[in-house]
Amino acid sequence: MPLVQTRGAASAQGFGEFAQAATAVNYIEEVFSCFLYTGNSSTQTITNGIDLSTKGGLVWVKNRDSVGEHALFDTVRGVGNWLTTNSTVAQYASTSTTAFLSSGFSLANGTYVGEVNQSTRTYASWTFRKQPKFFDVVTYEGDGDTNERLIPHSLNSVPGCVIVKRTDVTGSWAVWHRAGGTTTARFFRLNGTAGAGGSLPINQTGMSSTNFGVYYASERVISDSAGVGFNVSGAIYVAYVFAHDAGGFGLTGTDNVISCGSFTTDGSGNATVSLGYEPQLFLAKKSSGTGNWFLADTMRGFTPAAPSGADTFIYLLANTSDAEAGGDAFRLNSTGVDAVTGVASETYIYIAIRRGPMKVPTSGTSVFGLSARTGTGANATVTGGQTDDLVVIKDRVSAVLPLWSPRLAGTGYLGSSSNQAEIAAGITILQANPWDVMDGVKIGTTNSLTNNSSDTYINYLFKRAPSFMDVVCYTGDGVSARVVTHNLGVQPEFIAIKRRSATGNWICNSKLASGDYVRGQGDPNSTATTTNMLGFNSATGANQTLDLTGYVTSTGIQLNVLSQGGSPNTSASTYVAYLFATCAGVSKIFSYTGNGSSQTINCGFTAGSRWVMIKRTDSTGDWYVWDSARGIVAGNDPHLSLNSTAAEVTTDDSVDTDNTGFIVNQLSATNVNVTSATYIGIAIA
Repeated sequence: MPLVQTRGAASAQGFGEFAQAATAVNYIEEVFSCFLYTGNSSTQTITNGIDLSTKGGLVWVKNRDSVGEHALFDTVRGVGNWLTTNSTVAQYASTSTTAFLSSGFSLANGTYVGEVNQSTRTYASWTFRKQPKFFDVVTYEGDGDTNERLIPHSLNSVPGCVIVKRTDVTGSWAVWHRAGGTTTARFFRLNGTAGAGGSLPINQTGMSSTNFGVYYASERVISDSAGVGFNVSGAIYVAYVFAHDAGGFGLTGTDNVISCGSFTTDGSGNATVSLGYEPQLFLAKKSSGTGNWFLADTMRGFTPAAPSGADTFIYLLANTSDAEAGGDAFRLNSTGVDAVTGVASETYIYIAIRRGPMKVPTSGTSVFGLSARTGTGANATVTGGQTDDLVVIKDRVSAVLPLWSPRLAGTGYLGSSSNQAEIAAGITILQANPWDVMDGVKIGTTNSLTNNSSDTYINYLFKRAPSFMDVVCYTGDGVSARVVTHNLGVQPEFIAIKRRSATGNWICNSKLASGDYVRGQGDPNSTATTTNMLGFNSATGANQTLDLTGYVTSTGIQLNVLSQGGSPNTSASTYVAYLFATCAGVSKIFSYTGNGSSQTINCGFTAGSRWVMIKRTDSTGDWYVWDSARGIVAGNDPHLSLNSTAAEVTTDDSVDTDNTGFIVNQLSATNVNVTSATYIGIAIA
């Protein structure tokens, strides 16, 4: 009897599980992971936080640095069986994968180890967990019916893409994509480069929230040497079923996390893909002609335009065994993707997956790491204990700028003590593609900015997360009242903007306890034409009009164009914006008025602050930083100034510990508690 296998021991059980889960809150970080690792030709566990042992799903692995097969393992076919998207070969049997786990999967030194775990080779893995409105894995046995056959799935939504492969004999991968065409004569081969065409073995008319359709009849086969039907009696098939804009995620259950769409380039070869979210994975294929299947993710390098000239798009090809390469065909933005193919009137199909995390953090250590270290003069990785999106590094003993480098800038960096444009970090500062590690950033050799031998350094590493911190890169359009979208999920309370492509002051502002921003126009959502700003690269108080942040919401910030050098929206200029907010028990955007002696700044913490930044706003005052790695204690506390290249100062006791936050003391060395003076800052638990 033909077998149809879906989620759960039986399809009824599977749908029961999904019905119970319908009221649960789902997050993308629970169902998808891109995880990078290095092979060891032994055993290792890949802990990516995805529950495969009880929920089920797919693991897709590809060697990055040399030729190697794509290897696809799923929980339905079993851990010892793998397929490759760049070939028509039947299913392989392998002993190099050992188990699907509740928080990832494990690898061993077995058959075909070179494809997943060879010593010193680097790998990318993408894990898709079964989840309604996201992804499903289905296997079925052909019954030979020459009419359309409906195969059940458990997406609880109409599929956006279905990929089918016969596993028991040689045969091509058939791809149905919702944007590939509206007739039954449109299909793609995942293992080939041809555009849409031919007779479709997966039928659009059979697509529903419970089924997809396949054919056996001779006219419904893929016309190549591996041509086989997709319902041959006794044949075994696997199908990977992807949802499209189905909602089902986030606190309200309405957020989309996966999109299957298409776009066509304009006369200049450009296009904008509007997703409504920032993607972390992008699989794209030209449908109007011959073209590869490009596979990119933000862990390996998928960034906005880079003034430093680095590749913005590090890709693998799903249809070849080639090592990864770089280019500039697709660029990330906060709401989708910009295509810059340079060829007019080309149409592409794509699958995009939303960036995480979506869950609001509950501990500071999950989103912020810090460490004090001594430089080695040799390549190293600075770690923060989490997958990071921004690093700030300062040499504690030498007069060099504080280096700021976000994942979205690739190899570029800025200095918070300077108005200079973004600089491409040579390999002595940051290694090539420095962010392709799961924890931290890779630094280079013998440069005082990051790793001079015997110099001492402080490292701050931030992870983007809702209600805590976001990074947005954008290109100015020269239009006043322009709104730049962000993904912080709440109204930003501290904003720092810097022009990347040319000289320009840092533009900073912070929300006060009153609801105003520093010397703002009353309502933070005001559309008044001027707002006084601060600048990281200056100790000056808020007594100059650099430019406007006209209004700030949970989804966007409005920018105007003025003549000052700090304009945040000059046409064709590229910018980076750092956005911070108060997150209960994690971070606090604070303001206070000095009392001339000592006072406690209550941040709502329970074990004190690990990081404190303070700036005086009514008069001159540095952007002072203290941290627990160098010491926030009852005695003297080392501090640095983000607006200065100066080495740290260790001879004063301007801050002390307090479980609720921290204590400020009035000393002439820093003047962080002058009577009636006003201050703003950020603290992280």
